[in-house]
Amino acid sequence: MTSAPATIRLTQYAHGGGCACKIPPGELEAVVAGLTHTGPVDPAAELVVGLDDGDDAAVVRIAGGQGLVLTTDFFTPVVDDAYTFGRIAAANALSDVYAMGGTPVVAVNLLGWPRDVLPAELAAEVLRGGLEVAHQAGCHVGGGHSIDDPEPKYGMAVTGVLDLDRVIRNDAAVAGAPLSLTKPLGVGVLNSRMKATGEVSEEAVASMAALNRDASLAALAAGVRAGTDVTGFGLLGHLYKMARASGVTAVVDAAAVPYLAGARQALADGFVSGGTRRNLDWVRPHADLDAVDEGEALLLADAQTSGGLLLAGEVPGAPVIGEFVPRQDAVVVVR
Repeated sequence: MTSAPATIRLTQYAHGGGCACKIPPGELEAVVAGLTHTGPVDPAAELVVGLDDGDDAAVVRIAGGQGLVLTTDFFTPVVDDAYTFGRIAAANALSDVYAMGGTPVVAVNLLGWPRDVLPAELAAEVLRGGLEVAHQAGCHVGGGHSIDDPEPKYGMAVTGVLDLDRVIRNDAAVAGAPLSLTKPLGVGVLNSRMKATGEVSEEAVASMAALNRDASLAALAAGVRAGTDVTGFGLLGHLYKMARASGVTAVVDAAAVPYLAGARQALADGFVSGGTRRNLDWVRPHADLDAVDEGEALLLADAQTSGGLLLAGEVPGAPVIGEFVPRQDAVVVVR
């Protein structure tokens, strides 16, 4: 479905696109370094998961062994079509709840729009796409907030619920657990190609717009208690955070990692974002990458938008791409 004349390409109104626009992981950790292990003197509720290990969402305890899970995510356009941009941004925001093993309940929109540059009708299409995906997830959308912004931006703040006995965290991986990935990589290089040339990968669009709901339910059914989702810091970045927080080493079998069609060609053609290069630079001092060349390492660090779940356990339909082992000198090993 096309929501704008072909002359309007949303990606041309932003300096980057999607989760590749994240503040680099090392820089972000420095910014929030003094904000961990703190809290109010008299808290209204117990914080079960907070900022300490950079997990996907915050969790507070509520009655009946349940947890309230809260997250927010927004970014600049990753595709040119407004309606599709809304769908992808909503799926990406909802993903953090699924990555914790939760069920999204209600969301509010976050919209930045260059109102003197782009027509309001396009903003309405963005919101329509987000609403459709939220409803697909069974999640209410109850309003939100908008500002006049030089760049278009969209996302959601999402609240969900989960069973605290079954919460999925990024610091709970144990040695001996297999490592599964529920969506193929390659979104970043394909989106960089699209931004530069206008060539759309329908496979990448479908992957980004797909909810991680079924993968989350499958993980819970399989008893998985450790995981995260793969977004702007790439597979290597998110895996490094997970293994570091869990006190283990993650071993990745490069040949087992799935990729979207055309991803390797997009890499060969030079469509690598700055965010992907920064991801690799951040992880490299903590990783053993001797078994792969620089191109393969860049693909493993490719900044994903609305990527899949990365899980410590086997999940039906998801390839096993490695395993967790006792901590070695390197926190991540690619073989």
